[in-house]
Amino acid sequence: MRTLLVTAVALLGVCLVCFGQAADTPFVVYTYDSFASWGPASSIEQAFEATHPVDVRFVAVADSRSMLTRLLQERQAGRQGADVFIGIEAAELARTQRLELFVSIPPEDVPNLAAVDPALLLDPSGSLIPYEHGYITFVYDSEHVETETLARTFEDLLDARYRNQIILEDPRMSSPGLSFLLWTIDRYGDPGYLDYWRQLRPNILTVAGGWGEAYDLFLAGEAPIVLSFSTDTAYSVIDHGSARHKVMLLQNQGYRNVYFMGVVQGTEHLDWATDFLDLVLSTEIQSLIPTTEWMFPANPEALLPVSFYQYAVTPPQPVMVSPEAIAENLDRWLREWSLVILGG
Repeated sequence: MRTLLVTAVALLGVCLVCFGQAADTPFVVYTYDSFASWGPASSIEQAFEATHPVDVRFVAVADSRSMLTRLLQERQAGRQGADVFIGIEAAELARTQRLELFVSIPPEDVPNLAAVDPALLLDPSGSLIPYEHGYITFVYDSEHVETETLARTFEDLLDARYRNQIILEDPRMSSPGLSFLLWTIDRYGDPGYLDYWRQLRPNILTVAGGWGEAYDLFLAGEAPIVLSFSTDTAYSVIDHGSARHKVMLLQNQGYRNVYFMGVVQGTEHLDWATDFLDLVLSTEIQSLIPTTEWMFPANPEALLPVSFYQYAVTPPQPVMVSPEAIAENLDRWLREWSLVILGG
């Protein structure tokens, strides 16, 4: 009997140790700073840890492009830094496919994927799954720009009345900045877009390094027009009770950007990782996207706040340049843009 009791206690101890180790197992998610700071990361962490014996750790030291560079460097060094990556933009699709950074996931392993709008499923390999999307547009201060003089076309934006009135972001560092560059390429072709930028240059007050810097300048009244998102009026109404900042569509268009997540090649926690992606696509988490990310959820079954539904703008004619064209030409496009706008 004593032997049996000792054996039972020993087995119990082993089980407790094993469970403790499992509960402390790090599950690392690379993402961008805003997603981790005021996005849905905290809610995702709590929900996932409630059903899985893991310690979810979001790592976000910069924007998504910088985090992707970090992932690439770790891959080249033979290190496994992350299990999941959240924040791959559509412009990076072809590059990530070529480098095989992410695991191809069968759709049945992510049941909530069945609800996602098929128009967002841009990765034929199934390794990158959309979780949100949005539209780059111009936003204007309605107290300083009259509706009657509002630019409606790309050509209107060249008018002298807008001299030094526009704040843009650098496409080499900023997702909105890159989206506008691609939008002009879609509109005027290659190399016609360069001539448009030459004509636009006198109307640009500054080219900020990123969206946050640009929007701060806009809010400070440095210029009445900024390149931003079609959800900005919804944000202004919901968070500040004002519809002063309004969306300006050119040609009834907006540049559509889709954001993706994926399971990093080499993860030792593949089952957990697919469960994690499925959680992000659940209606509970997707319903947080509009008022934390200020984007449209990928799962159309997610609930939208009434004010978001009323004020967030969906452009009638969304524009996208194909990932393949971007992968083939982006470095050259950025060099040419830099020469025209920055002189080097």
